[in-house]
Amino acid sequence: MPSASQEWIVLKFGGTSVSTLERWKTIAEELRKRIAEGARPFVVCSALSGISNMLEALVEAAPGGDYEAIVSEIEERHRALAADLEVDVDELLGERFKELERLALGASLIGEASPRFHARVLAMGELMSTSLGAAYLESVGVSASWRDARQMLSAVHEPNINLNRRYLSAACECSPDAGLKSSLAEGDADVFVTQGFIASDAEGDTVLLGRGGSDTSAAYFAAKLEAERLEIWTDVPGMFSANPRDIPSARLLRQLDYDEAQELATMGAKVLHPRCIAPVRNGQIPLHIRCTQRPELEGTVISGEVPNFGAQVKAISAKNDVTLISMDTLGMWQQVGFLADAFGAFKQNGLSVDLVTTSEANVTVSLDPMANALEPQTVEGLLEDLNAFCDARQIGPCAVVSLIGRNIRSILDELGPAFEVFDEQHIYLLSQAASDLNLTFVVDEDQAQKLVRKLHAQLFSERISDKLFGPTWRELFGGEMAEVAERTLWWQDRRDDLLEVAEEGAAYVYDAPTLQQKVDDVRSIDALDRVFYAMKANSHPDVLRLFEKSGIGFECVSPGEVERIVELFPDIDRERILFTPNFAPRDEYAFGFEQAGFLTLDNLHPLEAWPELFADKEVIVRLDPGRGRGHHKYVRTAGNQSKFGVAPNELDRLSELVEAAGARVVGLHAHVGSGIRTADTWSENALFLASLRDRFPELRLLNLGGGMGVPERPGQRALDVAEVSERLAKFKAAQPDFELWLEPGRYLVAQAGVLLARVTQTKQKGDINYVGLETGMNSLIRPALYGAYHEIVNLSRLDEPMTMTAEIVGPICETGDVLGHARRLPATEEGDVILVGTAGAYGRAMSSQYNLRQPAREVLLK
Repeated sequence: MPSASQEWIVLKFGGTSVSTLERWKTIAEELRKRIAEGARPFVVCSALSGISNMLEALVEAAPGGDYEAIVSEIEERHRALAADLEVDVDELLGERFKELERLALGASLIGEASPRFHARVLAMGELMSTSLGAAYLESVGVSASWRDARQMLSAVHEPNINLNRRYLSAACECSPDAGLKSSLAEGDADVFVTQGFIASDAEGDTVLLGRGGSDTSAAYFAAKLEAERLEIWTDVPGMFSANPRDIPSARLLRQLDYDEAQELATMGAKVLHPRCIAPVRNGQIPLHIRCTQRPELEGTVISGEVPNFGAQVKAISAKNDVTLISMDTLGMWQQVGFLADAFGAFKQNGLSVDLVTTSEANVTVSLDPMANALEPQTVEGLLEDLNAFCDARQIGPCAVVSLIGRNIRSILDELGPAFEVFDEQHIYLLSQAASDLNLTFVVDEDQAQKLVRKLHAQLFSERISDKLFGPTWRELFGGEMAEVAERTLWWQDRRDDLLEVAEEGAAYVYDAPTLQQKVDDVRSIDALDRVFYAMKANSHPDVLRLFEKSGIGFECVSPGEVERIVELFPDIDRERILFTPNFAPRDEYAFGFEQAGFLTLDNLHPLEAWPELFADKEVIVRLDPGRGRGHHKYVRTAGNQSKFGVAPNELDRLSELVEAAGARVVGLHAHVGSGIRTADTWSENALFLASLRDRFPELRLLNLGGGMGVPERPGQRALDVAEVSERLAKFKAAQPDFELWLEPGRYLVAQAGVLLARVTQTKQKGDINYVGLETGMNSLIRPALYGAYHEIVNLSRLDEPMTMTAEIVGPICETGDVLGHARRLPATEEGDVILVGTAGAYGRAMSSQYNLRQPAREVLLK
């Protein structure tokens, strides 16, 4: 029987760590080790990966919508895991499933759910995952007791907070709790299993601790139990000098003190929730970050006993979706109480301020979305209150880029060269922490990733492993990265062919076998009834011929694209042509009805202005689900900041106009962005569209859009097409009467294409090396347009060691003519052939003759 004197160790496992049998085997093994050490483990678990997003979709489903498919998918995920774990799902979760269905029915009836209801629904994920996990541990000989976190964590009452924050981002009391320790000591289990993310308030209502709040739950429990340590188990082995998913050369940080970890988490490092640091710091409880996939790795230790490593920058972080509030008035100069009035308005609206800068006539502050529920009406209320005594405006979306370390003020002279990366950037706010732990810049959101890459190259390229800095991400996961690369780097095997092509000048080269493999990948998604290639990605005739022979259709966005298809394939079945104009003139819609098999409408204006065009016509309507995804704001195609789609609040008007015109809506379409590598996107689109079936009696097809992403950087995981197929198969089983369509564009062609260009000149200015190429942004504008990353190698010297870091530039008379920043290359000379990878999509298709220079030609290798 466990002893009351045993030290507690709190272990938190995130969503990816609790979603498979293999991960639960790791959890069981780690718990056995802690028990053997003489400790008593207390386990905090998140919901299964992706379940919280599904529950969010359930809450946000349209009134009267089809919620059954979402409930069915959630239930199937838990049943599948229970089968793998060999536990009785009906005994464990039967009542939970019934409760979830009741809540889902309620969500479909009440329309906009209250925050209180929202919290009840989202809590279901953790309640279900932990029930399965505790039963599995028991089944494999680990004595485990399931506990409800809401009976152990109580939310603190905070005055002047709105309902969203009260129910969805609560804070809890976490002083040492003798009553809790006594209660747990009475049990005879070796391990206690409970939920992260959830607690209860004084009225007994369920509240949430904010997205990512399971870390905070674990920290609260560690503090209440006065634990020996807190272990956060996740899918990365610790904190790094930058986001390792974006920068594989980022180094593991072996040791951090609480303040440094707090700064990193607050300023954008996603490994830890910022609110989890304070409880363990107050109790001087060490926090260990560990990797469930690689439990043998050392990880990061956060404590109050870290050696003094001297003044230095330890990491660079970035945080997106930051909102600024700028307040202007000449009347504030020497005015007593202006700041009190201003911050009183923030308090009155329940908003906490993060960064602050002031001048004689302006105060600018940042609002962190992690700490605030930034509903539009909340910000509007704030601005209305502020405008009573100043000129207030909202700026955003912005990003925070922070240098984090110790005594940064004392080394500003050493950092001078690094600051040149901000040259010509719009810096909205500059903040140097009084604690001297960070130096922070607020910039346009689309510049953040580029700036972090350049800063990291400047500050960390020469670092080696020591007591503070551990191995790089590439060194830790090199084997896995090589596995990803091997699947995509076809050009290594065709190097001689490519060098021969490059002798005749710059060229885009496409590999036919890779194109065919990508088509086969998409066709393996059995639930799909039709696939339409979004030909704007690459309209080269030979590429189109290969796709036509494969039997897929073509999604066209202009008459010119339709005409190219008809010219190449005059006998093509017009139902293989889908026409999707956007803000196009009247005659293009008439053209589409004549020349294409299907036409997509994404605005009400054509129905209002030209109803006669739509009389007795079948149309597909593109809807805006309200939330976009993607690697850059220019490729996110949903939400108010995007020009695409009919907004949800226009659905009633849409129905009226369709009926008045005599049109028939036979399909609905949703597309949320590009470069997406999360498998649940398309099933979520399907659920959203299916929820609207009652509005359109002739609805028979759902176009789930495209946006399937590909790995572009070393270490990035590919989209799991098999998982996409599995999720859509579950939807199709629940909704067999719908046709499902998909529009992959970039996915089919991106990895099959490379850009080749010879080196024209090299140059060094100060510490910066430049490698000039015979073509630039006239051939490939993506890096200049939205900071897109493309792998760049010296194909002529592929096996030589990397000895230089260089800016890869073209011959165009623009400072922005840069194809790659701070790239590692071997010693490079005039005449060498440079290869730019993953360039088959939106490369030649977006090229120009700027400076009257011809873009790179195109070649297909069979």
